[in-house]
Amino acid sequence: MSVAAVFASSPALLIGACLVLGLVVGSFLNVVIHRVPIMLERQWREQCAELAEAGHDATVPAAFDVRKDRYNLVVPRSACPACKAPITALQNIPVLSYLVLRGRCAKCQAHISLRYPIVEALTGILSALVAWKLGFAWPTAAGLVLTWFLVALAFIDIDHKLLPDSLTLPLLWLGLLLSLFAPAPIGAPLPVDMRSSLIGAIAGYVSLWSVYHLFRLLTAKEGMGYGDFKLLAAIGAWLGWQMLLPTVLIAAAVGAVAGIVLLAARGQSRSTPIAFGPFLAAAGWLMLMFGHELVRGYLGLFAH
Repeated sequence: MSVAAVFASSPALLIGACLVLGLVVGSFLNVVIHRVPIMLERQWREQCAELAEAGHDATVPAAFDVRKDRYNLVVPRSACPACKAPITALQNIPVLSYLVLRGRCAKCQAHISLRYPIVEALTGILSALVAWKLGFAWPTAAGLVLTWFLVALAFIDIDHKLLPDSLTLPLLWLGLLLSLFAPAPIGAPLPVDMRSSLIGAIAGYVSLWSVYHLFRLLTAKEGMGYGDFKLLAAIGAWLGWQMLLPTVLIAAAVGAVAGIVLLAARGQSRSTPIAFGPFLAAAGWLMLMFGHELVRGYLGLFAH
């Protein structure tokens, strides 16, 4: 019996494999979440330094000096932020290594953030749920990719109020290309047809872009960032225009409640910015998993 046949005949095995795969990918997403904003900052510093060298600004602060050492998602090797000791392969086993080390560096005993096993566990659980929902079919692979992008974007936005173009734009193009070249099996939530995907991308961007400018016109304040427009455009490209309205409604409702609770708990004013990207990402994932059922159930209320 082939490997494909084994997974096709055993949903539990498929779910378990995706759980383990998600844990491993979650470990890599921790690197993405930590390093992508730093990589962007270094690029901005380099650009400022180049402008200074070209004579456009002779007073660029020292903080914008260009660093020549390589820094990307692979180099340098992951290390303890406190003592700089390299993290070995055994110390990098998702979730398990954190439990074995009791949340501390093996060398200096510095505390390791709980964020790392949370991201790993969350990615593993969400990946397993995608496999449970979609079964052994190639759309499961597409659903996993979308899930992993959304996890990375959500946590980067939580930390930095930033949704990097280096993630949102590839996600957008992948959704469009998927709808163009990959026919969807009957009943699968993705990929959608090319028309739905293209309209979803356009409508997703334009809708939040319009809200942003209307809010700024009425209040003279910026209510969200351009990254939110691109993220919703990407969700529209993957799931189609039909999922945009429920995505925005869920994100806005949950975001409003969560925002009020967080601001009250922290004793902050209403003017304190709160990232909207995590709520969009969560709502988009829910639409991936249950969007068609929710839409059919809502429309069914008016069927009679």
